[in-house]
Amino acid sequence: MSVLAIGLSHRTADLATLERVAVPAAEVGKVLYELQQADDVSEVMLLSTCNRIEVYAVVETFHGGLAGISEVLARQAGMEPAQLYDNFYVHYAGAAVEHVFSVASGLDSMVVGETQILGQVRAAYATAREAGTVGRTLHELVQTTLRVGKRVHSETGLDRLGASVVSEALAAAGELAGTRALVVGAGSMGALAASQLRKGGVAGITVINRTPERAARLAASITEQGGSAKAAPMSDLATEVASADVVVVCTGAKDPVLLADHVAPRADDPVVVCDLGLPRDVDPAVEEVPGVALVDLETVRKRMAEAGTATTEKQLARASGIVLDEVRDYLAGQRSAAVTPTVTALRKRAAEVVDAELLRLDRRLPDLDGAVRDELGRTVRRVVDKLLHAPTVRVKQLAAEKADTDYANALRELFGLDPQAPTVVSSPSAASKHEQIDGERSD
Repeated sequence: MSVLAIGLSHRTADLATLERVAVPAAEVGKVLYELQQADDVSEVMLLSTCNRIEVYAVVETFHGGLAGISEVLARQAGMEPAQLYDNFYVHYAGAAVEHVFSVASGLDSMVVGETQILGQVRAAYATAREAGTVGRTLHELVQTTLRVGKRVHSETGLDRLGASVVSEALAAAGELAGTRALVVGAGSMGALAASQLRKGGVAGITVINRTPERAARLAASITEQGGSAKAAPMSDLATEVASADVVVVCTGAKDPVLLADHVAPRADDPVVVCDLGLPRDVDPAVEEVPGVALVDLETVRKRMAEAGTATTEKQLARASGIVLDEVRDYLAGQRSAAVTPTVTALRKRAAEVVDAELLRLDRRLPDLDGAVRDELGRTVRRVVDKLLHAPTVRVKQLAAEKADTDYANALRELFGLDPQAPTVVSSPSAASKHEQIDGERSD
């Protein structure tokens, strides 16, 4: 079983393609179920953001997992798999681990170094766990991934740049001080947009969300932070747009929520509309309304390409070095862990042999003093433990250091262990495909 990462992002696909493949929040559970039912897939999680759609899966075979996952993503997009192949990037085993660590560190983001991706990875994991598609392997990988992402930001200073897709979109919108802002959507992206607007000095913020309670909570949070904010119902969308100078739309809905009918022509009082949704939250026809300037993800991408990156070569080199070090440590730990069930099975087999020999001793010498028998038992077990200690410790070290030798199989061959014994040891409850791992906890 190995990790497979497959997806497409701003680096490999245009906005129209990303929009077709994007998975609305309401459909994530259904797509996760379909992905896990694909051939050769045992665990899976889905990361869908404003500029990337990625699947991280534990698969039995590379080609089987790739084909199954590709079919699900293509079906989600209403396309044939062949139509998406040129947009996909695929990473397997160690390369998949390196990719996941790089993504969480912000090194693969449209805005290099942005920190929002960490929260998005955490949320994707929580959703997959709730759906029952996360097992031990993905759990351990994601927990390590979150730690690596935090380490990269704290040790390189990437997090202090403060850039994000939201901040870049608002920068493209122009001067914010004194303006009136409307935020449509009260999720993580909406909260980040509201925070950036408040810091930009807007005169007031109105929050609209399909769930009024969430809009009210976000408005209250902005007020607590020293801003001026209120919540409004979705039915007031057109009215609130008419009184706003900047509109940020980020709902995660499947279809556009801001239509041309919601926006009246603006002669002397232009409005900037920022569409941060994937799929789009703003009907493209809105851009045709007089007095409306539309800023979307394609605008941000072009802006970043023209401006270049604010990070230094030294920061990037340091961040990449941390990722590579963490990948090596993670893979070494996985190789060592892979041989552990076989070592456990060997020790179990040795204990069975000792017990059998002591039972034979009882039958041959039934009158043996009990104290003597107990001492003999302890002595034999100590001898066996000492004989096994060095080779079992060393085999774990060798497994961690070298990826080209199957030490678990070597142990099974040398000691004549049942090939199924390590599986029984590592999965005592015969976990099914949908079993949750006891004791898991999110980061």
